[in-house]
Amino acid sequence: MHPESWEPKAEVPGSSDGKAHVSDRGAPVKEVDREMGSAAVFVDEVAERSYVRKLDFYLLPMMSLMYFFNSVDRSNLGNAKTDGMDKDLGFVGEQYSLLILLFYVPNGLCDLPLNMMTKRWSGKIMLPALMLGWGSCALLQCAAKNFAGMLVLRLLLGAFEAGFFAGAVFYLTLFYTRGELGFRIAIFFGSALLAAAFSGLISFGVFQIQHVSIHGWMWLFLIEGAMTVIIAITAFFWLPATPSTAWFLTPSEKAAALARSRRDASGGDGSEEAYNTRAMFRTWLDWKFPFWCIIAFTYPVAFATTSNFLPQIVARLGFSTIKTNLWTVAPNAVGFVFLLAVTWSSDRLRERTWHIIFALCVSLAGLIILAAIDPLRSPGVAYFATFLLAAGASIDTVTAIYYFFMLWF
Repeated sequence: MHPESWEPKAEVPGSSDGKAHVSDRGAPVKEVDREMGSAAVFVDEVAERSYVRKLDFYLLPMMSLMYFFNSVDRSNLGNAKTDGMDKDLGFVGEQYSLLILLFYVPNGLCDLPLNMMTKRWSGKIMLPALMLGWGSCALLQCAAKNFAGMLVLRLLLGAFEAGFFAGAVFYLTLFYTRGELGFRIAIFFGSALLAAAFSGLISFGVFQIQHVSIHGWMWLFLIEGAMTVIIAITAFFWLPATPSTAWFLTPSEKAAALARSRRDASGGDGSEEAYNTRAMFRTWLDWKFPFWCIIAFTYPVAFATTSNFLPQIVARLGFSTIKTNLWTVAPNAVGFVFLLAVTWSSDRLRERTWHIIFALCVSLAGLIILAAIDPLRSPGVAYFATFLLAAGASIDTVTAIYYFFMLWF
């Protein structure tokens, strides 16, 4: 049953004294009809609201910042190419495309084991550790001398980045309830679009640095990789393991976090459950799981295309290196706004399927336009198509992932 709201001094059914249950600050509390042992669960509404506000102020921005640099370090290869990285390293044929393709091999293979490790050792330890690993690899890309050296670093980068996204979403489920997750996952994932936009701005500035022996793309890897390492070290001290150990919460807010985790449909006690490998793989027996695997294999196509090739698509319109990176900002910024709007609508209407289909159709329209026209003859139309591509690229990912967690967690 849904929790009922009770006013102060109102009689609460089942209370032994027939009096209202009021917090120590005089605030009303909520009762949940589901029994936890022999006692009903009560939540201090004021403490709960304060708890959620603090999560939105302390936890969500840090997680979004970490994913921001996850996306920056994954996709800045496209920005580096516009500055002549491929020529400086002697790439031949399709070696640039091969770098992008092979990145996803360790990224896919390491995803499951790294997420099992996150479940085992907590997001507080694993997420900053993964970030430190990929940040170091991203930084070292500035020292690559040829295709082989860059390939090794991209493979390691893919391995370290593999477990972050799913591990971060799981980590957020320890703090937010199901009803709170949808829009916040959109904000978290939207930081990847902001990363693509700001990466263009950063590249615009960095590529104007003139140095005899250090090329602009080297400065790009050096600066963005160093920033990632600094944030990873900060995250070790910033992120709490569970609500009960959060340094920014008061005792009453921690109590509210514990009570509301019991109230939420996912149950639990506000902390991570004991590590159980058998229980983790039990989901594979669900008949819906293979269908979700097929969906997950196909829907990221638009997002991967946007994150890896948007700078090259814009470069084909005839702009200079600096202007190319600057002109990638607007499509990604529009994509971020579009993502928040559609996910808000999805939460508001409690509907996922048609929102996912709509997003895929928008991106498909952009891809069809780019394939059907000559960008040099119709640069305005081609640039408009990049807006369509970026607008729908991320919505299906966020909506599908949230729906997945609603089904199995």
